[in-house]
Amino acid sequence: MRIMITIENTQECFVRLWRKLERTRRLLWEQHRRFCIRHVMQMWLGAEATDDLIWEVCSKMTMVLDDDIPVGGWDELPAPALYPRRHRELLRVVVAVVLDIGVRKVDLKALDRAYSIAFPKSTPINVNKKKVGLK
Repeated sequence: MRIMITIENTQECFVRLWRKLERTRRLLWEQHRRFCIRHVMQMWLGAEATDDLIWEVCSKMTMVLDDDIPVGGWDELPAPALYPRRHRELLRVVVAVVLDIGVRKVDLKALDRAYSIAFPKSTPINVNKKKVGLK
């Protein structure tokens, strides 16, 4: 089953992507299939999700993530609402690859705001971690 998807570099599209990611996770779970990059890409893009495209997404995710753990197409993904940072980078890379733009060209602020809209009860992704000293 293919979930029709149009990808743009806008906050409205990012809200749809966050929600589709969660729906895709549930659908794969109901089908007893692994929630992984390969299955997500195949469901979203159908025949356009070639091995080369999936490899490009996985390799760019490995470069973007802060950890040194390589990302494989079959690696199980956690729930988006529970571990949003990894999924933010996934969506960022998917948008960059599909639109053929650089990862840094993806509107990260809009992507973070979209997460707060899609998952309003969750803590926002981009919480300012800098502590202001008391004077």
